[in-house]
Amino acid sequence: MARIERGLSRRGFLASAAQGGRAPNVVIVLADDQGYGDLSCHGNPAQRTPHLDAMHRESIRFEDFHAAPMCTPTRGQLLTGRDAFANGASSVSSGRAMFHRDLPTLPGIFARAGYRTAIFGKWHCGDMAPYRPQDRGFQKALWHPGYGLLAVSSRWNNDYFDPYLLDGEKWRRYEGYCTDVLFAEAMRWMQERGRAREPFLAYLPMVAPHAPLFAPERYREPYRNLPPRLKSFFAMIANLDENFGRLEAFLKRAGLRENTIVIFATDNGSASGTQFFNSGMKGRKRELYDGGHRVPCFLRWPAGGLRPPGAITDLTQFQDLLPTLAGLCGVRLPGGMKLDGVSLEPSLRGRAQPDLASRMAVVQYSQPDGSPPAKGDAAVLWNRWRLVRGEELYDIGADPGQARDLAKARPEILGRLRDHYAKWWDGVKEHVENLPPLYVGGAGAATELHSSDWIGPATDEQMEIREGVNQNGPWNLFVERAGRYRIALRRWPRDTGAPITAGLPAIQYRDGAITGWNPGGKALPIASAAIAVSGLEPSVPVRPGDQQAVIDVALRRGPARLRSSFRDADGRELCGAYFASVEEA
Repeated sequence: MARIERGLSRRGFLASAAQGGRAPNVVIVLADDQGYGDLSCHGNPAQRTPHLDAMHRESIRFEDFHAAPMCTPTRGQLLTGRDAFANGASSVSSGRAMFHRDLPTLPGIFARAGYRTAIFGKWHCGDMAPYRPQDRGFQKALWHPGYGLLAVSSRWNNDYFDPYLLDGEKWRRYEGYCTDVLFAEAMRWMQERGRAREPFLAYLPMVAPHAPLFAPERYREPYRNLPPRLKSFFAMIANLDENFGRLEAFLKRAGLRENTIVIFATDNGSASGTQFFNSGMKGRKRELYDGGHRVPCFLRWPAGGLRPPGAITDLTQFQDLLPTLAGLCGVRLPGGMKLDGVSLEPSLRGRAQPDLASRMAVVQYSQPDGSPPAKGDAAVLWNRWRLVRGEELYDIGADPGQARDLAKARPEILGRLRDHYAKWWDGVKEHVENLPPLYVGGAGAATELHSSDWIGPATDEQMEIREGVNQNGPWNLFVERAGRYRIALRRWPRDTGAPITAGLPAIQYRDGAITGWNPGGKALPIASAAIAVSGLEPSVPVRPGDQQAVIDVALRRGPARLRSSFRDADGRELCGAYFASVEEA
């Protein structure tokens, strides 16, 4: 592998060499649920972010930059350069949290060009092969599955302190607070690459400041007079800011700062800070107003010959970052690769981009309740105009808080934006229900299924499983090889060793300031288990002490929907199996 990568390196760096320098490194830091207003450089009167404020001063800032209002669609857009519906990752669960396996990715493209690539943190674009980060171009993957460390697909009873993280495929425990650990491991890896003179792409998507709002207590102290939730939210951001400062000091110390492109951005609008301060915007995470999807994006490359630090006010999106980074780094994109984003390199180099002046963009994603995306449930953006759900029209230049609906007053603008959306929808509607399947059977296919991937209302919290929530839905499978399969249904993760019917003791998390995240596991009177797949509906009894219910079925090659069911003695469904394995018998 090393010999092949060196060969690719010589080809991939031709463009960078032609620019007269070594290929730049790339570091992308992505905060989770931190909004535009959750920075002191954006006017927040209580939050203290001195290191990110310094990055703000030294960077080219995209001031009209947009994410999706939820994290997975944003991540998919960053990593593929495609809109959420085009790439498949349009929601955070419900079978819509993976992007299609045949799409080129940012790390895969850079790896083929000779870069060393790594992720340290939250992936949330597929928990099982072939969707894991190591399957999608990251040569080093220190990551956690699901929305966060307490997700269904994470290690059971995980914590933000001394967390378990996946080093590739193996769970390992690390000492310290999760954000500290991830930054430290990333810097250790970057130092090794720097000493070996290997250009690198390092992706640092943090779980902070996503709930639960666990933080080291000392970071709450400056915010002690604020409400408890906001105090903890700001504490997580303060810790992230401090780690960003450590990263900056490391890059200087290692001699990497000048030739490293550093990007700081956040994945959606604020989840917890908008009622306190939102930079004058309306909306928050999950909402289609600007506060839900307008986010900070700072980019710095001291040795890159870019224009001076300052604001770029043209409309830009996460989809733009892949082609932009490829252009800045001289990395060739695969022939015929489709992109929904555009390269912002001309603007970064101080050249005009007339196409941006007239650009229109659409923000749409799938709601986390698992319902299919609806035509019109979107925001359409054009210069200062915002069309929300096809009915509300706002001029954010005069009305950044989106308080005055101008739909009746400006019918010509309303019509133009509706027309753009109609054409956009016609281009994506065929993809809306083309969900990336979970592959079973064959080499490298998934065997472990989680309730977070049910189609429809999904269960993605460990706390929900402890409570025994009555939810269910089918898994969207693709059987790669016809044959007999053994399907094992479980209420609890395999490594707990707990019987299906049993309860579990409460867990005490390290952060004692947060309550409500430590329920005991409720016992359920499960008497039988059943599945429905490919026209078959077999069932088996569940006896006290059974840790799993096993059903063998013959499956044809091709797509299939698998639905599980746990039932009481009267045949009433109590819930679906939160965990299942599908293996060739």
